Amino acid sequence: MNSHSPILAPVVALAAWSLVMMIWMYSVRFPAMKRKGIALKGRVGGRGGALDGVIDDQAQWKAHNYNHLMEQPTLFYAVALALALMDFGGGINLILAWLYVAFRIAHSLVQATSNIVRTRFILFTAASLCLLSLTIHAGIFLLRH
Repeated sequence: MNSHSPILAPVVALAAWSLVMMIWMYSVRFPAMKRKGIALKGRVGGRGGALDGVIDDQAQWKAHNYNHLMEQPTLFYAVALALALMDFGGGINLILAWLYVAFRIAHSLVQATSNIVRTRFILFTAASLCLLSLTIHAGIFLLRH
């Protein structure tokens, strides 16, 4: 017997991907900091963005993407959990949720490697349309029930 909403799987998948990006970020960023003579006990600005222009851009791309995964996806988590609680996390909503996750992973890979802005924008827009659709579905469900 399946006692959980299927939409929880893409929620967990995106959380797991965010942790993969965190590991990738640290595995690249710490060596880049070391090459520039920046020690962890030292201080460079008040936040990670202060390393922009200090360490290699390619190292910072991973950090920028990790930060992005802490932004818009929080809306995805909220809407997906709401859909799960409403028992409306299957069918088209499940497909949209997986598409959202796929687009966000593709966005991460582009940003962390080649950082081609046009490609990133297309992937971000596609993910955002999935999120918009999920939000509209949740809103309509609440209005009708």
